[in-house]
Amino acid sequence: MKHIITMLLTFTMGFAQSLSSEEKEIRNYIENHADEAIDLLEKVVNINSGSLNIEGNKKVGQVFQKELDKLGFNTYWVTYPKDVKRSGHLFAEMRGGKGKKIVMIGHLDTVFEKDHPFQKFVREGDKAYGPGIADMKSGDVSMLYVMKALHSIGVLQDMNLTLAFIGDEEKLGAHSSIVRKELVDAGKWADTGLGFEGGDMNTGTIARRSSSSWILKTTGIQGHSSRVFSKELGYGAIFEASRILNTFREELDEEYLTFNPGVMVGGTDIAFDPVNAKGTAFGKTNVVSQAVTIHGGIRTISIDQLERAMVSMKEIASRNLPGTTATIEFKTSYPPMEPTKANYALLADLEKVNFALGYGELKPLDPAKRGAADISFVAPYVDAALAGMGPDGTGAHSADEWLDLTSFPKTTTRAAIFIYRLTR
Repeated sequence: MKHIITMLLTFTMGFAQSLSSEEKEIRNYIENHADEAIDLLEKVVNINSGSLNIEGNKKVGQVFQKELDKLGFNTYWVTYPKDVKRSGHLFAEMRGGKGKKIVMIGHLDTVFEKDHPFQKFVREGDKAYGPGIADMKSGDVSMLYVMKALHSIGVLQDMNLTLAFIGDEEKLGAHSSIVRKELVDAGKWADTGLGFEGGDMNTGTIARRSSSSWILKTTGIQGHSSRVFSKELGYGAIFEASRILNTFREELDEEYLTFNPGVMVGGTDIAFDPVNAKGTAFGKTNVVSQAVTIHGGIRTISIDQLERAMVSMKEIASRNLPGTTATIEFKTSYPPMEPTKANYALLADLEKVNFALGYGELKPLDPAKRGAADISFVAPYVDAALAGMGPDGTGAHSADEWLDLTSFPKTTTRAAIFIYRLTR
């Protein structure tokens, strides 16, 4: 009896993990066009598209637009007023009327502007180096070849898809309420959201933390330092700022909540430019400090966690040392992609494809290991969402950024079959 149960389980798992004839055709198409995809990747990596390079971003976008037009997509650019100083976004729509409505998200821009020395695609065996190769031009190319593979078996034209290639993911040109409106609208239209920033063959991204910022300002009473701590002068702005930061560290101890003071300017006279994160300060050792400005970031796993953290940080800032004042202001930017039950269920469906391709188990990626991304603007509106659908890369935002080329056809095949199954 035990042997019969084992045989039945083996048979059931094998059946569940098998590929259909159409899915095998998808896999074969992507594997047969892997070199072509790498050639395209090299082409777009060699086009500088730093967030501030408007023409470069448009040039990269036009490469994808031309290919998507050939596949029958309705493509268009979303642009903004000149004071936004960004390229805008490329959108591509397929409205075939069948199956789940899916929004797929990539971005065209990188952190490497035209004056950065890291500019070229370089291949060393199964590794390829280049600006934005992992974050995330390989994911963009992967999205395109998913579409090409689905087109090759004659099912693409029946699908309901929106592809969004964002032009200012690395550095927003204006508040998200302006430059993410169209992406939010796509999320409201869709049933499923998929982010194509890099991942790997063993994990799936079911959550991403938020990214917001805060500015803390403290003041003190200027005077001779021989009277510091006295009733007349108190502690000064720098001691007050230090107290607040240390209390944040001691009291705000919660999983997935992090807060980082990125820059601090303090002294007798200060100036701070939050746009460029630069400042100047003047002070003397014999003068009690008069002003401090600190610009920091905060990341949370949920809106509720963010709101509770902001309340706590304001309360801590209000416990002023004698002779000081403090104010803290917050600027929300990227919302969190919360780890919902539906996201876990969607990951289980992706894992079935992983098994069918012989890649093995998929575990949820620890949200602390990922930063914020545009999938978070879509996640609150769709039934379920996953990120990390792209190829496996390392060293993003550094001159050592590289892509594992062996993962490129694998993750693209997995994504194509996954989308094929979602739309059946």
